[in-house]
Parts: sequence; C-alpha cells; structure tokens
Amino acid sequence: LIRGEKGTAKSTAVRALADLLPEIRVVQGCPFGCDPDRPDELCDVCRKAKTEHRIKRRRIRVVPLPLNATEDRVAGGIDFNEAVKSGMRCFSPGVLAMAHRGILYVDEVNLLDDHIVDVILDAAASGRNRVEREGISITHASRFILVGTMNPEEGELRPQLLDRFGLCVETASEKEPDVRTELMVRREAFDLDPSGFQLRYEKDNDVVARQIVAGRDLLPQVVLPSHLRGLIAEICTENHVAGHRADLVMEQAARA
Repeated sequence: LIRGEKGTAKSTAVRALADLLPEIRVVQGCPFGCDPDRPDELCDVCRKAKTEHRIKRRRIRVVPLPLNATEDRVAGGIDFNEAVKSGMRCFSPGVLAMAHRGILYVDEVNLLDDHIVDVILDAAASGRNRVEREGISITHASRFILVGTMNPEEGELRPQLLDRFGLCVETASEKEPDVRTELMVRREAFDLDPSGFQLRYEKDNDVVARQIVAGRDLLPQVVLPSHLRGLIAEICTENHVAGHRADLVMEQAARA
C-alpha cells in the first residue's frame, strides 16, 4: 500500500515496475497465463489440450483495476459478442485472469466498492477465482501481488482490506528546492522525447531488474533464525495485533 498526498507520483511509481520485472514462461495462447512448469495449476483448456504446449516468455504484468469496474470485468463472465455470433456460452476472462502471476494494481483503493473488494480478497486468499453465473461454472488460478495507492484525505482504507496489505509506504512531496527543480527538468525532458528519456535510464533499470532476478533465485536459500521468529511474535503480541497475518508478513519481509 502506497499512501500519500495527491501529486506525489504514487501511480507513476507502480506503473514503472513493469519495466523492472523479470520474464516468466507461459503457455502460448492461454488467457490465464498458465505456468507450464506447474501442471497442477493448469486451466481446463490447457489440461485438455491434445498437443504439447507451446511455450513463450513475457514480462510479469502490472494490471490496473479500473475504479468503476463491474464484477463481470473483475472476475470474468459470459462473452455476449460470442454468444450472439455462435449461440454458445463462452467465458470472457476478467482482470483477475490477466493479473495471474503478476501484480494487480488498484488506484484509490480506499474508494473501491465493497462487493468488488470481496471478490478480490476471495481470490487473493485462495489463489483461485471461481465464477458461477449465467450458466457458466469455471475456476482458474489467480495468484497475484495486490498493490494499492491512496490519498488519506479522501478517506481511510476499508476494514476488510486493512490487514491484507502487509507493507505500507508513505509518500510526500519534496521540500528541497533543488530537487523540485530537477523534477521539473526531468518531466520536461520526458515530454519532449519520451523514447530518448527512457533510453537514458535503461542501464540503471537493467541493474535493478538483474537484482530482482538474483533476489528471486536466492530467496529459497535464506533461512530466518528461530530467535528472530520469537522477536517477531513478541513485537506483534506487545502491539496487540489481531490475527497472525502480521507475523507472517514480517517473517517474509525479513527474508526478502
């Protein structure tokens, strides 16, 4: 969760992740981005395929969720265009399908409707999205990292979302005149030549991207000492934390 006043580039920071994230292997043509290395999580279409899967590589996606999105747009529903053409019920995947194995980004997450929040949290908790409506019954994997941005002046986070964001970052506008001046200079340079601006920082981005890949490879080898788990439990107990999600997130963040 990224909290901060308006105009502090919260959305820009999240969308910039797309250029830093590594590539993943997916089944070519699969609308759910199935992982060919995890056959137990293949969708029904990939599982029933009679030919060997063709594999392609693509970057991990940052998928934005429109604030006014309907439940059909989020979870998926019947494809009415195809139904009119062929007379057959066909499933049209939603945002949760696109975000599988990627990042689901919700801008102004504190203003999200309750029923949409419930759909997202159900998928986040189970790692699967289940659609049962209009004669359609389908389940597909939906494992994603939930990232939200918000301006506290517009209202606080809903209670059911509060402990689902394990990490929180506060943003604020720059107070140093020199830094604010540099921001204006860089913005003007981007407006004049977006491609050239991106090329100028391509090497810096590549360094960060390689660090992310190396970190993913090293993470399974990192073991948290037992005394630190005890410290985490003490911190959560002393602060009267409800539930155990905070303990787990602190452990995972420490390993990272």
